[in-house]
Amino acid sequence: MAENKIPYKIYLEEDEMPKAWYNVRADMKNKPAPLLNPGTHQPMTAEELGGVFCADLVAQELDNDNAYIEIPQEIRDFYKMYRPSPLVRAYCLEEKLQTPAKIYYKFEGNNTSGSHKLNSAIAQAYYAKKQGLKGVTTETGAGQWGTALSMACSYLGLDCKVYMVKVSYEQKPFRREVMRVYGASVTPSPSMETEIGKKINAEHPGTTGSLGCAISEAVEAAVKNPGYRYVLGSVLNQVLLHQSVIGLETKAALDKYGIKPDMIIGCAGGGSNLGGLISPFMGEILRGEADYDIVAVEPASCPSFTRGKFAYDFCDTGMVCPLAKMYTLGSDFIPSANHAGGLRYHGMSPVLSQLYDDGLMRAVSVEQTKVFEAAEQFARVEGILPAPESSHAIRVAIDEALKCKETGEEKTIVFGLTGTGYFDMVAYEKFHDGKMDDYIPTDEELAKYAAKLPKID
Repeated sequence: MAENKIPYKIYLEEDEMPKAWYNVRADMKNKPAPLLNPGTHQPMTAEELGGVFCADLVAQELDNDNAYIEIPQEIRDFYKMYRPSPLVRAYCLEEKLQTPAKIYYKFEGNNTSGSHKLNSAIAQAYYAKKQGLKGVTTETGAGQWGTALSMACSYLGLDCKVYMVKVSYEQKPFRREVMRVYGASVTPSPSMETEIGKKINAEHPGTTGSLGCAISEAVEAAVKNPGYRYVLGSVLNQVLLHQSVIGLETKAALDKYGIKPDMIIGCAGGGSNLGGLISPFMGEILRGEADYDIVAVEPASCPSFTRGKFAYDFCDTGMVCPLAKMYTLGSDFIPSANHAGGLRYHGMSPVLSQLYDDGLMRAVSVEQTKVFEAAEQFARVEGILPAPESSHAIRVAIDEALKCKETGEEKTIVFGLTGTGYFDMVAYEKFHDGKMDDYIPTDEELAKYAAKLPKID
């Protein structure tokens, strides 16, 4: 198809939406290492995981063999409220950069929760409802996951208890209020509501919190309250599975116009955004059908891929969750309070960690002031105020497009824009007022946390 025939926004029809999630583990030669029981260091069984997670989600978590898992009709009907989401050709950004590169972004901010998180939130809430549960507990960093889950639980009539990282609770009051609009209770973490929260507060007075802290509290609350289970917005296999709708739609839209990307870029915190976007493309790589340059972009203040260790570690600061083999900075690592985005998790998805360790993708880290420079540049020409998390991908997409300008290469770049920044104005204010710095942990700091990693035989 001729270049000038490609529209600004490529939409799929409703009947072109995915009817099944894609499980990239089925095509992985080296499967992600199993979750381990923190007490015995033996692989977690379905029965053990069933005490924390919903039964259907446990089955998805442990499934390494089925490439496609059908999306229940009820979930597909809910998806139709905001899916298919558009794949947008960034013509204005290309013109501004004067680059020969072609830039596309998959926009996941066109729903009330403001991000891609709703794709998994509705699935996890659906399975909790199907199991007859009263409610769910969870953690949230920037608040996008908590917002999405509260919306899904409200839709299905479930109780929702959210532990929000304290620094985000204070910096993002409007995100907190959206959760409350949908009926969720929101508690700053670490709190004095749980035994783990009390312990963390005692050991780290004045702490601004971390996702690891909030996960510990949410798990404790789920285990101690009958009729509740814990749900997680990133990292886990099941979450990457649900988020594969992003990549499946992206690939279908590209295929519709005969477009083959050279580079696929996603921000990386725990892995839900990146894993969802790249899944079908990574599947082609694993099956030997195609090749792509896949780039994970993480914050320099929380660099689990680029400076972490590939090892078994606790998924939470309280050390009550299973051990996962992942790229990690250490479960008690707490990013600087000045860190503006929601990419605050100490570790990375076991699936993505294995793919990265196998050399099937690469990673870069970027300083947050440069991220906000890119966010502002994008907003001024593309008309969307991006979330700080997604803006990490924008930063590298712009950098790569400028490289093409220097070399004359006509690369096709695709990145994920998985959230809007309208609740992140405190961070934008700090950037504009010159109060945002580029804190980067030292090698000595990271070595201190790495030394505490559990010893697994």
